[in-house]
Amino acid sequence: MAFKRYAGRTKVIYLPVTVSTAFTEGAVVSSSAGVLIAATASTTALTHMGIIRKTIASTDSDYATARKVPVEVPVEKNVEWLGDVTSGLVAADIGLEVDLTNSLNIDRAATAIKVAMVRSVITSTKGTFVFKFANSY
Repeated sequence: MAFKRYAGRTKVIYLPVTVSTAFTEGAVVSSSAGVLIAATASTTALTHMGIIRKTIASTDSDYATARKVPVEVPVEKNVEWLGDVTSGLVAADIGLEVDLTNSLNIDRAATAIKVAMVRSVITSTKGTFVFKFANSY
C-alpha cells in the first residue's frame, strides 16, 4: 500500500522529479541534488519532501523528460498519514519514532533515522504516522 492522508491539512505542490525513474503514487519522496527520488531506509528525514501523488512508469510518454510532479505536503503540525508496516505493530509502539523499510512501508523495528512517529495502530501491519518532512513545522 501507499501512504494516504488520514488527518490534518495538506496541499499539493509541484517539484522536479528525477528523469527516467519510476515512482508509485503514495510513496515518500526525498530531495537529492534538487530533484525528487524515492525515499529509502537510509535517506535522512530532513530530505523527505512529502508523498508523491502520481505513479510514474517507464511506459509514460514523458518518462525521460525533465518535469514537475504533484507532491502532497502538510500545511500544519501533526498531519497523520495512514500506511503499512513491515510487521508487528503493537500499541506499545505508539509515540515511538521509527524508520522506513522503503518509500512505501514503515519499519517499526528500526529507529536509527527516526523518520516518523507512530500515532495509532490499526492492525499489526497498518497504522497512522506523523512524518518529519523537510517542510514540516
